[in-house]
Parts: sequence; structure tokens; C-alpha cells
Amino acid sequence: MHPTTLGTGGPAVSRLGLGCMSMTGSYGTADPREAAATLLDALDSGVTMFDTGDFYGDGANEELLGQTLAPHRDRVVLATKTGVRRTAEGLVASGTPADLRRACEASLRRLRTDYIDLYYLARIDPAVAVEESVGTLADLVAQGKVGRLGLSEVSATTLRRAHAIHPISAVQTEYSLWERHVEHDILPTLRSLGATLVAYSPLGRGLLTGAVATTTRYEPGDFRATAPRYNGDDLQANLAIVDAITHLATTKGVTPAQIALAWLLARGGDVIPIPGSSRRPHLRDNLAALDLHLTPADLIAIDAAVPDTGAQGARYSDHGIDLIDQ
Repeated sequence: MHPTTLGTGGPAVSRLGLGCMSMTGSYGTADPREAAATLLDALDSGVTMFDTGDFYGDGANEELLGQTLAPHRDRVVLATKTGVRRTAEGLVASGTPADLRRACEASLRRLRTDYIDLYYLARIDPAVAVEESVGTLADLVAQGKVGRLGLSEVSATTLRRAHAIHPISAVQTEYSLWERHVEHDILPTLRSLGATLVAYSPLGRGLLTGAVATTTRYEPGDFRATAPRYNGDDLQANLAIVDAITHLATTKGVTPAQIALAWLLARGGDVIPIPGSSRRPHLRDNLAALDLHLTPADLIAIDAAVPDTGAQGARYSDHGIDLIDQ
């Protein structure tokens, strides 16, 4: 599985992790039995890093991982996130010390473990200094309840502030062929600190697989129904990018998903993509990217197929964008 290291001196992890959010319905109806089978298939295939969050399915996602992976705990690097809560208006950041301590205890119970390998602060609470939130998480490390700390969707400035309180081993943010904002400041800062970039939505929430068309109707509960990038004129423009990637994939005899993942893997050993898969065929297709070598000419052709501006349209609704530290 071509292992790499999670942060400076961190545990060895597989070059591809598994994003588990879709296993409890974020992209429409999920099959819990197939999801559990996919988790075990991933483990048997050499995947060691499994990513979840306490707000995925209101805790159901962590429960699924706990039920399925607890018997194999010594083979698993568990990463979960906290720091947001659901309200009638949607997700809101919640980074107070009391909230973080309470959330950690709940995650430990759902995951059926006594420690979390990598604990992310999912969003920065504008009402709480990041130093206070990270200080609380550092206390959890000192207590042995957490192994390493991470942040999600943060600016380079916030990352440096947090790292000054306690070493940050990883930052999780969206990174893909068509979403490359991290390359300007965040990735260079991570590398200067010896931390890892964990790339979520490396397949553009499914669009870079070629599985979405203008005629696609998202199921109830599918996140993409409210995100501009996946609808209307923005979707039409973005499907042209997908067509170009699909053409390149066809010439190499691979799938567009494999092209997209291999491109990310080529960015460096400190970039760990975590494609989401809730079905075994998708998982196996993604894992095949580990054996795909992209030549310099391939990389040039891929870059030429994607506009400098990346995908057209915002990746979140206005509310979701407001939650991101920029």
C-alpha cells in the first residue's frame, strides 16, 4: 500500500485513506451492510487510515466505524473531527473547551476505542481564539485520549497560530485537479512545519469519476444539491473538464478517477488523498490508482485540461463558505 508518514515522526499510514462520510447518507441513501463490507475490504487491501467526523450522520458514521473496525483496532489509524454542531439553520462552529471535551468523550464511545489517533478541529469558531481550542485538544493529548492533532479548512495564518500551541500533524482540506487553493499558502506552510495535507473530495465529490451528468437528479439529503459547483451553468462548465480528463484516461486505458487520484499522489508523499467510497467496486477502482504512473507528459496534459481557475462555481453554499477560515 506504499505507506507514508502522518506528520513528522507520526505513524505509518497508507498512501490512500478512506473517507467515510458517504457511508451514512451525505450523498443520498446509503446501504449500511455494503458500507461495513467496504470498510473491511479496504482494511484487507492495506488501507490503514479511516476518516470520519462526529457530525457525519449525527454520530452514525462514527458508530458504523466503531462497530466494524473495533475488532481490528491495532491495524487502524482512526481520524475523526469535531468542532461543529447541527442547528435548524445548518452547521455552526463550536470550539469552546467544554464542547470539545464533551465531543471527544462521545466520539470515543461511538468509535469503541480509548484513544483517537488523529483528532481534527473541523472548523474555527470565530467566538473562540484558536489558541484556546487547540489548547483544550492538547490537554486531550496529554491525557492519552488523542494521539495527534489536526485542523480542517484553515488558513496558513491560523495554522501557524495553532502550531505554536501544539504541533499540528495534518490539515484536511479540499484538494483535487480542479480545486487547488491549498497550493498558494497552505501546502507550503504545512511543509515548513513538517505536517501532512489530507486531501478530501479528491474526486470532486464524484464528478471527476464521470458519474454525474446534467440530467443527474440528486437524491434527498445529497450535499451536492445545494452547492453551486454541481448545478446549472456551473455544472455544465465543469463537465467539460470531466470530459477532457475522461479522454486522457481512455488513452491510458484507466478510469478518470484513477487519473485524478494518481495526479494527487504525484504531488508528494506528504499529500494523502481520502476518496470517499461506500461500495466495494468504487473502492477497488480507486485503489488501482496506486499502480498508475503518470509521466511528465501526462502531467502536462492533465494540467492543460483544467483551467487555471479550476472548477467553476463555489464549492459550498454561502453558509458553508462562511464556515471556512480564509
